[in-house]
Amino acid sequence: MTKDERKHLSKVAALGCMVCRRLGYEDTPAEIHHLRTGTGGGRRSSHFDAIPVCPEHHRGATGFHGLGTKGFPKHYGFTEADLLKDVKRLTQTDC
Repeated sequence: MTKDERKHLSKVAALGCMVCRRLGYEDTPAEIHHLRTGTGGGRRSSHFDAIPVCPEHHRGATGFHGLGTKGFPKHYGFTEADLLKDVKRLTQTDC
């Protein structure tokens, strides 16, 4: 990981969980989720395409990994891509 990637991921994690934020709960501690849409074969997306989410919304039953790429947007009404747009807007990142 490069210095710029580490700096970006630190800034992203500091935002708190983007799902909680959309649900009206701010300042929820977050871990980094790399987008799964458009990846495969054991590859993950760029560090610049990462979303901060709390452990439940990341690995829990109501999170990305629990609900899957089709179940997540069906449950919440927004996608990983929607959350990434929020992250980029909040961090002013064009990467």
